[in-house]
Amino acid sequence: MLEVGMKAPGFTLPDQDGNLVSLSDFLGKWVVLYFYPRDNTPGCTRQACAFSAQYPAFQALNAVVIGISKDSVASHQKFAQKHELPFLLLSDPERSAIQAYGVWQEKKNYGKVSMGVVRSAFLIDPEGNLEKVMPKVKPDTNAADVLAYLQK
Repeated sequence: MLEVGMKAPGFTLPDQDGNLVSLSDFLGKWVVLYFYPRDNTPGCTRQACAFSAQYPAFQALNAVVIGISKDSVASHQKFAQKHELPFLLLSDPERSAIQAYGVWQEKKNYGKVSMGVVRSAFLIDPEGNLEKVMPKVKPDTNAADVLAYLQK
């Protein structure tokens, strides 16, 4: 399990426009990295829209916001356009970053057990180390909680 102080696992994944993005591209900035199950589902949409609403405040704190799911680039593009999301959405269909961050886990839904992405967030400091690990976050409060932590 990832812990505060560890080096954040690196990755290179395509964004919603098909451009390759690496975690190392953001050295010198705070990175809010959040993993979510699926584009255009109610919880994931509320979470993304909350980050979108707070995005200027994150930018003012020298922070970038990056959402990752296993959805395709095309799905991310539609999701970002539909909700006018100003931040990066990265596509991880092979689950390389999802597994590196330990968010691919067993989930129970209405008694049915399956594997999936557990909604989680990580705050990475400007040197590339984990500052905060937030497992099982709530979609409605995640953005505000991370912003409040960063503002301290």
